[in-house]
Amino acid sequence: MDKSENAYKTISEVVEIIGLKSKKGKLKPTHTLRYWEKEFNQIKPRILKGSRRYYDEKNIELLKKIHFLLKDRGMTINGVKKFLKNKETLELDEISNRSISKSNIRNKVTKISNLVKNLKKLK
Repeated sequence: MDKSENAYKTISEVVEIIGLKSKKGKLKPTHTLRYWEKEFNQIKPRILKGSRRYYDEKNIELLKKIHFLLKDRGMTINGVKKFLKNKETLELDEISNRSISKSNIRNKVTKISNLVKNLKKLK
């Protein structure tokens, strides 16, 4: 049985969701998430008996942003900390989730088609 979208996820599930990979590609790098918890005080998983960590959607979205900034953008830990303290981090949501909203696509397609029409008029 699959978990619902809003259910808490284990640390192993979050590693898969985020797409973290170890250098050797064999083990799930859960140690990376534990390290990020120490570095970024915004990450607050529920910790139950036996030090088992459970992450909600808010934490998972934050971890996606951190992963994107560190791995894809090549930022440092300190750079990401400064970025997350900035109020304008919401602009990253679409990129970090690697999804594109329909309205955003429509706007871009409309702009491109208008440019093409204007170019045709110039001929």
